[in-house]
Amino acid sequence: MPDTVVIIINGRPHQVAEQSTVAAALLTVGETLFRTSVSGQGRGPLCGMGICMECRVEIDGVPARLSCQTPVRSGMEVRTGG
Repeated sequence: MPDTVVIIINGRPHQVAEQSTVAAALLTVGETLFRTSVSGQGRGPLCGMGICMECRVEIDGVPARLSCQTPVRSGMEVRTGG
């Protein structure tokens, strides 16, 4: 089993693989709606390489971070807008 870290997702602690991205960690714990579009539609990751911008979440208080390009680290706080 890979090493794990604990990150806070929408106020709740989750144990996730240490080498994963935030997007992978979110999907692993069942979060599929990462943000809401201007028309109110739920959005989630599409391309997985930072081009589509659909995976934007708040990380440690900084909005609109690309979760597919951000590695997890212990104690990180992630908020989705879905």
